[in-house]
Amino acid sequence: MRVLILEDDAWIADLLRQIVHSLRPSAQISCVGRVDAAIGEWQRAPAELVICDWNLPDGPGTRLLEQIRKQDSQIPLVMITGRADRDSVLEVRPLRISAFISKPFQMPKVLDCLDRLLPSVDLNAAQAPAAASFAARLASLAADELDMPLQNGTLARLQALGQQPADLRQLHNLAHDEPALTARLLAAANSAQYSKGGAVCLSLAQALPTLGAATSLNIALGLALNPAAELQDAELGLQAEAQYQQIQALCQRLAELASACRLDPAPLHSAALLHRMGELCVLQQAQLWRSNGQTLSLDELYQTLDGTSSSLAGRMKAHWRLPTPLRDLIGACYALPAINTKREAILMHLAASELGPQPDTTKLARLRRLAGLN
Repeated sequence: MRVLILEDDAWIADLLRQIVHSLRPSAQISCVGRVDAAIGEWQRAPAELVICDWNLPDGPGTRLLEQIRKQDSQIPLVMITGRADRDSVLEVRPLRISAFISKPFQMPKVLDCLDRLLPSVDLNAAQAPAAASFAARLASLAADELDMPLQNGTLARLQALGQQPADLRQLHNLAHDEPALTARLLAAANSAQYSKGGAVCLSLAQALPTLGAATSLNIALGLALNPAAELQDAELGLQAEAQYQQIQALCQRLAELASACRLDPAPLHSAALLHRMGELCVLQQAQLWRSNGQTLSLDELYQTLDGTSSSLAGRMKAHWRLPTPLRDLIGACYALPAINTKREAILMHLAASELGPQPDTTKLARLRRLAGLN
């Protein structure tokens, strides 16, 4: 089954892709952001469902739907729009639109709408990974397939939140200590679609108002659609808990150091939450691997965590276009640049070094001096 999504907002397109995959795991989904590209994609490989935004950079999405209706009178067409007035609906009536999705989305309604319109297929049709090994599977993944799991309990809290009107304070409380949510919200807030005047968002307190309550909630709910949103495997859950404990220890120590130096702790907190994103990504993919009936020993898992986490983290940062100041703070956990080292980066490296397996007292003393601490 093929689904074509025409949407220039990358985060909305990604959310729609996740929704379709959650409903029909075997679907082949093409996401494009311009009308001409969508028309070319349709002519190359017609789809069985088309989801189309109304307003695109190169013209109205109705151009695509008009082209489709010339060739196919039956295919379901879904229009995404902020225009719900009578005249707008009448304007596209000849296209026989199957459903309208209003912005901002209401996730339960979108799920129900697409489930009704998508062709019925075997939900177990998705095949197990064809890779010869877990490491080979990770190497074959596209960047948009990489993510992190939620901590145990977050999924239930998120789903409960989704039944209420979107509330920024509740979203902040939920995401504050959750790496997966923080990463997604920061990435979206710093994207071209939402960034205001090029201002960089380095904390949830900046990101959530930039996105707005409804968009923030939808992005968060999109994470819940992943079949490995939470780790069900006991061994993997234990490994994840060890990662979360290290993350929380670093967050706590950085809060203390930032207070002592009278620096804003929020960017340091964000970086600390994300400094294990590669390891968490490995564990989520390991859950999917095992869920598909593949074997993965603990030795293989440890080798992959040691050898692959860094490259996966780099790919996620690049794909999400996390801002350079945040990447620099994350990198400072592991190494300091030779020149032009900012005080915040020194604190990141100091805290990570203090919590390391074998703290070097001479190095720690030097870092404390550089940070201006007695």
